Amino acid sequence: MGVVIESEIWEPNKALYIFLFISCVFSIFCLPTKSIANLFDHSPPTSFLRFQRKLLLLYVLSSVMEGLWAVFGEYELAYYGLSREQMLTTLCVGYAASLLIGSFLGMLSDLIGHKKMCLLFYTLHLLVSVLKIVMGTPSIWFATICLSLASLIFSFSFETWMVVEHDKLGQRQDSLNDMFWLMTFSESASFIGSQVLANYLIDGNLDKNIKSMWNEAAVLAVIAIIFVTRSWKEGPQKIAPKDYCISLHKHAISDKRIWLVSWAQGCVHFSVAAFWILWAPTIVADGREVSLGLIYPCLLGSKMLGSTVFPWFFHGPLVLRIEEHLVYAFIIMGVTLSVVAYDYQEIGVLVTLFCLFHTCIGVVLPSLARLRTMYVPNDIRGGIMSLSLMPANAAVLFFLVLRGYCHFIGNSTITAFAALGLFSAAGCMYLLRKWGKQLHQSKHNL
Repeated sequence: MGVVIESEIWEPNKALYIFLFISCVFSIFCLPTKSIANLFDHSPPTSFLRFQRKLLLLYVLSSVMEGLWAVFGEYELAYYGLSREQMLTTLCVGYAASLLIGSFLGMLSDLIGHKKMCLLFYTLHLLVSVLKIVMGTPSIWFATICLSLASLIFSFSFETWMVVEHDKLGQRQDSLNDMFWLMTFSESASFIGSQVLANYLIDGNLDKNIKSMWNEAAVLAVIAIIFVTRSWKEGPQKIAPKDYCISLHKHAISDKRIWLVSWAQGCVHFSVAAFWILWAPTIVADGREVSLGLIYPCLLGSKMLGSTVFPWFFHGPLVLRIEEHLVYAFIIMGVTLSVVAYDYQEIGVLVTLFCLFHTCIGVVLPSLARLRTMYVPNDIRGGIMSLSLMPANAAVLFFLVLRGYCHFIGNSTITAFAALGLFSAAGCMYLLRKWGKQLHQSKHNL
């Protein structure tokens, strides 16, 4: 008589969701900041406050669109019948497009206007959605290129647009700090919402209801395009292409602080990309059965919690220089990835490490945005941001080829390189803090 061994599917404890939710609410409502209260004030708002509210609404809408493809992309490729090798090829095509084309979209955004670049983001999503509705199975490569470029635009264009408008209206820097963490918070919350929306639209029947997700994405893109074109007017860009190139070259070459901030941003981009490619294979290693769809909200909830910690460094008792708390955050992120790379762990320990990693990500992203405001001129901000991602995209593409086609390295090696990059980012922040103190002392002596 044979023995039947029942395998148990691992799921996170429901108390984790409650803990993350209560922690986020507690962190926000205990924060002694005036700007958050202004967002929900019912008195007649100022012009910048109206812009803040509209941009946050638009950013939430854009995040839901991005999240629909991020959450459901792999299942959609499997629905089309793609093998693992073909999925790897689509990843390589996407990162190659981001490297060869996307690296220069930031410069184009600075020249033509950030509003137009955001409209391009929605147009790319709308184009892919319409093609899928009409054709059913459009070119996977074409869709991958369009969505990869859209994701790259999403990573810099909305932030740059917000900062430029903030500068035009002459607002205080405190409002920028709050907008940075609110954008990180709302992005993660929208990604969770997009997972709920995708599950609701599919309703367990992929073959019958897959077009409903494309319809929803197309509707959201049309709404966003109408909202942007009717709600905002953007004046013509005053800088000529020749002058822009001179300014970009001057600051990118001569200002070492921009180099340090850009390198740190690239290291974060590489580590996050490597994480989302490898986290599922790492957890299900050795045939372990795990409910990945229930872990996904835990990671994003941790990122939301980390974003609510950021304003405490400005308004609460944890008053630290941005560079100082970034050093600690990068070291913690590097240590967590090092443990994952070199030590076999139980699923519960892995999920805990992944949540800690994303909590630090929630702190790091608005902090780096604040540093860019301090050191990068607004007229070249988009170009610097997109160029800073070029080494990261090249590294991801390089490791994908070595891992997928050459079988030269393992997943743990890629994770280890991501950890080394984060440690180097901590070194960059240490140097930036050291130079900042020296500059302050020299000015004080004068």
